[in-house]
Amino acid sequence: MSTVYDCGQPDSRAAGMSAAKNALKAGRLVVLPTDTLYGIGADAFDGDAVAALLRAKGRGRDMPVPVLVGSWNTIDGLVYSVRPQTRDLIRAFWPGGLSLVVEQAPSLAWDLGDTRGTVMLRMPLHPVALELLRDVGPLAVSSANVSGQPPATTVEEAREQLGGSAGVYLDGGRAEQGQASTIVDLTGTSPRILREGAVPTGDVADVLGVKAESLLEGTATA
Repeated sequence: MSTVYDCGQPDSRAAGMSAAKNALKAGRLVVLPTDTLYGIGADAFDGDAVAALLRAKGRGRDMPVPVLVGSWNTIDGLVYSVRPQTRDLIRAFWPGGLSLVVEQAPSLAWDLGDTRGTVMLRMPLHPVALELLRDVGPLAVSSANVSGQPPATTVEEAREQLGGSAGVYLDGGRAEQGQASTIVDLTGTSPRILREGAVPTGDVADVLGVKAESLLEGTATA
């Protein structure tokens, strides 16, 4: 049985946040609003919960789950080495619609799927998501849809697809961006855009001081 909480109403929001925190701590899944799309989340350090998330979406371990964080500083404990380029992009676009693929800290005790030593991080620009992240810590979050189906921009769309897979649904209104984040891979010798999305390629290029075309070389965009 799942419950939807209207986060536009103070009492319902408070009850929803409490229910979401308890669910995450108990290893259950929560649907939450972000600025780009709705997401389905689990405690990033609970391997069983992350596996349940992948099952709910119909995805395998070959498509590891991204991680959302609630502050700039959180990245320092999750990343092997934070390059100047990473800092520049964080300052320019976080919180917001830019995801960064970086080398994770070797000591991290989590299992997000077959990550090959990397992790995709983002700080979302949504008050409900940020409050939850700051209270419970990093969350493994993927788009709130069944793999191959349209991503959810409202809580109703998410619930239609995921049903009872998530115990708590936080309704934060329609997702402002309505499209997936832009993904920048920072694990190689040069930054590379893996997916064009909410943040324009030209804006990323301007921050990095490179030509936009160089970020897309050899990239299959979607």
